[in-house]
Amino acid sequence: MGKTAHGTADRAATAAAIAAERCELADFFETLTPAQWQAPSLCAGWRVREVVAHMSMGFRYPTAKVLRELVKARGSLHRMTDRLARRDAAAHPDAGLAAFLRTHAHHPWTPPIGGLASALAHDVVHGLDVIVALGLDRDVPGDRLRMLLDGVDPRAFRVFGTDLTGVRLCADDLDWTFGTGTPLYGRGQDLLLAAYGRRLPAGRLRGDEVHRFVTA
Repeated sequence: MGKTAHGTADRAATAAAIAAERCELADFFETLTPAQWQAPSLCAGWRVREVVAHMSMGFRYPTAKVLRELVKARGSLHRMTDRLARRDAAAHPDAGLAAFLRTHAHHPWTPPIGGLASALAHDVVHGLDVIVALGLDRDVPGDRLRMLLDGVDPRAFRVFGTDLTGVRLCADDLDWTFGTGTPLYGRGQDLLLAAYGRRLPAGRLRGDEVHRFVTA
């Protein structure tokens, strides 16, 4: 298989993984109670509702409207996404927010940086933002998790506020490490959250530097 064929196959596999992840998360979100929809997530300042609303923002806002919203936010991507997430969370019922993911499972949206792999990370990480914060459990399928762990890119750390200085992430459920320094142990999907700048509930990570990666 030539280089172009390999690239096409990889894109097709990633697109299929994205569609599956969105459908599975839609099914999961539809099982949540009204109280769980109102509960805090791992995203600071956002409840579960805002996270799920944000996950479908790229499907529902054409580029021209996003740019207009960015101007309103004086060029701040953070302010724009926060305002839209809060507005959309208030405007749509629980079932509607979940259904957006299923309806747009095959939508070709990608974040501004990173292409399809970043779109998959967007879905997986935000799904975990909800699941972990609620104290629930869902195993991210191994092929999707491996794709994201192998694609961890230090160039994106500034965007997510990630600081892995002096720390080596060591998965204890699969063969994967990242970085150098004092080992930080945990499940691969929990370490993925750490790589995306999340602070996790106590007990999910282990190591001498664990205090840097858990909630107070």
